[in-house]
Amino acid sequence: MTSLFTCPICGGPLSPSPGRYACPGGHSFDLAREGYVNLLPANRRHSKAPGDDREMAAARTRFLDGGWYSPLREALCALIRPLSPAALLDAGCGEGWYTAALAQTVAEGGGRAAGIDLSKPSVKKAAKRCPQGEFAVASVYRLPLAGGAVDVLTDCFSPLAAEEFYRVLKPGGKFLYVVPGPRHLWELKEILYPSPYENEEKREEYPGFRYVDVLPVECAFTLPTPQAIADLFRMTPYYWKTPREGGERLSALTQLKLTGQFRIHVLEKAT
Repeated sequence: MTSLFTCPICGGPLSPSPGRYACPGGHSFDLAREGYVNLLPANRRHSKAPGDDREMAAARTRFLDGGWYSPLREALCALIRPLSPAALLDAGCGEGWYTAALAQTVAEGGGRAAGIDLSKPSVKKAAKRCPQGEFAVASVYRLPLAGGAVDVLTDCFSPLAAEEFYRVLKPGGKFLYVVPGPRHLWELKEILYPSPYENEEKREEYPGFRYVDVLPVECAFTLPTPQAIADLFRMTPYYWKTPREGGERLSALTQLKLTGQFRIHVLEKAT
């Protein structure tokens, strides 16, 4: 069966075979034992190991496996189920925690799912978590997919590449874009910063797309251990820009009550 992925060199269709993916142009890509393929050409890498490192991938895996964000994952599946997509792409799939549930939902209707991420450690975990999906190391800004290849594209807290997302979606295809709500993890921000501020809430228009809905999802949860708190902190942007005093206050906690506030922007590719 032909892969959802295309050759990153010539754009030709890729066919999986034991141990590799190959295109009619003679380009071949090894299939890792974990079940993913690297489709990021060396001349498109901005560093030796682009994307999130092994420690970040491990922290995010531990946190998400705790189930704290399950209401968001369930809401995404509920949105996708009635669409019965033949093909779904999770752009910036990370370790595959969302992707595995999305793939299962799509499979219920006979469809298939794929995920891409820039981080090799993350994609390795995703492929092991979700063997029924296809996974590749690739950039969202140069997706290794043909135009109009997918019915649904999801992006959960990952970089937005609106032009590429438009290209690979079929006419009428749905784009589900997850962003933090205004007071997402507000209690964490109160500890880290003397004057925390709300995230901006807006509906930005993207060329070629029209808005269908913005679905709010909220949940309350308690992180019960210092490790869980540290894992959440490690996977947020605050990890890179928090004053030392804020980090020290956080590290002194043994548990932390939090509010998860998400927005799922549902857009449709214009026909």
